[in-house]
Amino acid sequence: MLKLVPGLPHGWPLLGLISALLLAGAGLAYGLAGGDTAGLRAVIRLTARTSLVLFLAAFAASALLRLAPAAPTRWLRRNRRQLGLAFAVSHLIHLAAIVQLAGRDPALFWQLTTAGSIVSGGLAYLVIAAMAATSFDRSAAWLGPRAWRALHWTGSHFLAVSFIVTNAKRIPASAWYGLPVALVALAVALRFAAALRRREPAAPGLELQREL
Repeated sequence: MLKLVPGLPHGWPLLGLISALLLAGAGLAYGLAGGDTAGLRAVIRLTARTSLVLFLAAFAASALLRLAPAAPTRWLRRNRRQLGLAFAVSHLIHLAAIVQLAGRDPALFWQLTTAGSIVSGGLAYLVIAAMAATSFDRSAAWLGPRAWRALHWTGSHFLAVSFIVTNAKRIPASAWYGLPVALVALAVALRFAAALRRREPAAPGLELQREL
C-alpha cells in the first residue's frame, strides 16, 4: 500500500538516504561547532536525538498501524527494518564521536561519563549489534524463529528502558530531558495497548520493526 504515500522513499533506498543524511548532519554539526571537542560534543548531541527518533519510529510502527491504520502508519510498518537499521547507523556515528572525544580530551570525557555508564552503554551497543546482524532474512533464518523472537523482543525493550534511564537521570540538569522519557514511555504504552488486540502475522525482521 506504499502507493498511498506518493513520493516517500522506502526499502533499502530509504536506509541509504537516511544514512547519508545522518553523515551529512554529523559533518555539519561538527563544522558549525568549530570542530575539535566542541564539534564532537555537537555530533554526540545530534546523534542522540536522531537515534531516539529512529528508534521510536521502528519500535512503535506496528502498534501505531494497529491502533490508527492509515497511509503514514502503513508506511512506517513497511519500513521497520530500514528504520531499525538506520537507528543502528545513527548510534554507530554516536559511538564514533564518543570514542574520538575520549581520545582527544580524556579529562573532559571522564567529566561527562562514569564507569557505570560505559558498562551499560557497552551492553546496549552489543544488543544493537546483535539485533542489526539478525535483521536480514538469511541471518534470521539461521538463528531460528524462537531465538530470534527472544533476542529482538528482549533487546528492543532493553533499549527502551536504556533510553528512559539515560534521559531521566539528566532531568535535574534540564527539564527538557523529560520529553524523551515521556516519548519512550508513550511508545511502550502504545505497544501494550496494541498487544491487547488480536495479533496478526508479521514478516521476519528486526524486532524494532515488528509486532510485540
